[in-house]
Amino acid sequence: MKKELIQFVKKTPSLFWSTKSYDKLSLEVILENTLNYGDWEQVQKIFHIMGLSNASKVFDKIANKKRANLRPSIEHYFKLYFKKYAR
Repeated sequence: MKKELIQFVKKTPSLFWSTKSYDKLSLEVILENTLNYGDWEQVQKIFHIMGLSNASKVFDKIANKKRANLRPSIEHYFKLYFKKYAR
């Protein structure tokens, strides 16, 4: 999975503009940036790579932090999405 994630990040550098150290990005950062800045195709690709259940768990970690960087509309949408499709 890690190799596929690094390939995904390298193919979508506009989502990860803050760094060039792609191999050091955490799952949380990759998912967060993809949800915030990616299009639907990129979101579906990251779900395919991570698995929907795993993506849901990582999303919960992100959303439950005191300071999450998810946009409020994105957080709300994906809470509903994961509740319906991942649980």
